Amino acid sequence: MASGFGSSSYYDKRQRQSPALIRARRPYIFKNAVVGSLVGAFAIGVYAYTISVVGQDEFEDVKVPDAPTQSAKK
Repeated sequence: MASGFGSSSYYDKRQRQSPALIRARRPYIFKNAVVGSLVGAFAIGVYAYTISVVGQDEFEDVKVPDAPTQSAKK
């Protein structure tokens, strides 16, 4: 059997999924959708939490240096 995408029996000559590939994927469609949704919800939750925590910070502990003085050189 030759290697490569073109020799796969799961795709026809027009690169469409064969009925065998559709049958092989069917048991995993729902599980993959649930896991993908959970991962996406976790990522969005971490992002939202981070933005809310950073937005509450007043940055009072950050020392801002004084503006540099201009020396009068002639």
